[in-house]
Amino acid sequence: MTEDSTIIEDRNRLLECLRLKQVVRAGWTRFPIDNPETVASHSWGMALLGLLTCPKDLNLEKVLTLALIHDLAEVIVGDLTPHDPEPEGGKRAAEEKAIAQLLDGHPRSEELQSLWQEFEDRTSPEGLFVAGLDKLDMGLQAEIYENDFGVNLDEFTNASRRMVTDSYLSSLLKP
Repeated sequence: MTEDSTIIEDRNRLLECLRLKQVVRAGWTRFPIDNPETVASHSWGMALLGLLTCPKDLNLEKVLTLALIHDLAEVIVGDLTPHDPEPEGGKRAAEEKAIAQLLDGHPRSEELQSLWQEFEDRTSPEGLFVAGLDKLDMGLQAEIYENDFGVNLDEFTNASRRMVTDSYLSSLLKP
């Protein structure tokens, strides 16, 4: 592969991944919320929460990487909610295929796919912590939308309280 073709391939991959900034978080679209967040803004929110709450005994770089890539496959598969029909072969299989496609040819493809799997499988302390950040961000965003739009989003705040198992992260949710 020539240097020019590598640059073109890298550029195309970046453009595709940055489309995550246009994928709206589907769960919020069922409610009267003006301009709901995108998947990329959710990932950024998780990264910020991780930066500000990561315990000293966890690898902060890994936490940030997991937060940033955990929903990257949604560029291709979309933001599927429990209310959506399951893709043929299942959501997990569709996302695995999408993440492999997005990272194909990247020099760190194997490492990043492995980290993505680690988040999905919750096989490390960082993966478990970031899974908590995922639900904490949802719960805090629901609180913001409730305050801004006067809409009842108890289904999101209740789900967050059920799913956040880290005691400190759980304490940050609305009681």
